[in-house]
Amino acid sequence: MADLIDPEEFESLMKKLPEWDVEDKELVRVVEFDEFMEGIDFVDGVAEIAEENAHHPDIDIRWCTITLRLTTHDAGGLTDADFDLAKKIDTLLD
Repeated sequence: MADLIDPEEFESLMKKLPEWDVEDKELVRVVEFDEFMEGIDFVDGVAEIAEENAHHPDIDIRWCTITLRLTTHDAGGLTDADFDLAKKIDTLLD
């Protein structure tokens, strides 16, 4: 099982993910697109990254708004896997 992020390390990790928030032990990012299919293309990219990393976000699609939630369920909170995946997802939006 993965180790939870040390509270002392947490703040510096969050500085590297300025577009993400933390809610109830989850990293959360909301991304809005101009068109529905742009969001779906983004979700396809997220799915590929998630499969490659064997770590899968919860994805909520609401027309042109995509909400991603990352947590390591078996650890009961945030681990390095969540922060690593968030960084990789962010590369899709650069």
